[in-house]
Amino acid sequence: MKLVKRLSLVIMFAAGLTFGSFAAPKYWEPVRAEHVNAAKSVMRDVEFEIRTASGQVIVQSNHTVQIKVFTILGRLINNETLPAGSYRFQLPAHGVYIVKIGDQTCKIAV
Repeated sequence: MKLVKRLSLVIMFAAGLTFGSFAAPKYWEPVRAEHVNAAKSVMRDVEFEIRTASGQVIVQSNHTVQIKVFTILGRLINNETLPAGSYRFQLPAHGVYIVKIGDQTCKIAV
């Protein structure tokens, strides 16, 4: 019986390592201008723009912004302060999300 438990733990641990390597990153990363231009614009303001592309949300801003990403059910996925520039965040799955930048809020579908 102990051998079965040990084997089960080893298999679960190995599976976690294998599948965990494909998990979406939980942070924003800088993005080049050519990737931003290929993305679909969702919301544009004087100081920032939100775009989407293949399961990602892309934010372009002229100054430091506080950004929050929520599931459609209201669960917070990410909350960060980003410096000026262009950044992308890989969403965990296709679906509808709420993005809040400062006091502006928009709904995106990816």
